[in-house]
Amino acid sequence: MAKKKAFALRINEDMLKAVEKWAADEFRSTNGQLEWMLNKCLKEANRQPKKKTEE
Repeated sequence: MAKKKAFALRINEDMLKAVEKWAADEFRSTNGQLEWMLNKCLKEANRQPKKKTEE
């Protein structure tokens, strides 16, 4: 599993409420929903990070 890095995110309150509602509807945490959304957007833009080979 890839190492995860914590960081602060400033987000519009209404946008956060919308993401929280979406996360609840999908049975995900807000953090999990944001990560899913970012991964989906990266995939659609063909900008996924390169996978490191494990030694």
